Amino acid sequence: MKTTLDLADDLLIEAKTVAARRRTTLKALVEHALRREIQPASESTTSAEDDFIEIGPHGMPRLKRRGPPCITSQMIYQMMEDEGI
Repeated sequence: MKTTLDLADDLLIEAKTVAARRRTTLKALVEHALRREIQPASESTTSAEDDFIEIGPHGMPRLKRRGPPCITSQMIYQMMEDEGI
């Protein structure tokens, strides 16, 4: 079935970019997002994989950040000092 959606320009550009990166179509991306959004919570699958995956700001899955956000030179120098290097 065909329909028309009125999307913000920046959202459409981002969606097309994501679709291109994933080597899929905008239609497939929108269908996937809608199916995921409207599926009942009882049908949601939970697995060990859920510990590593989160939904990003654009509604797409991504790996969760683990550990400190970044390692600084100061942290490395402190570790070296603690180890006596």
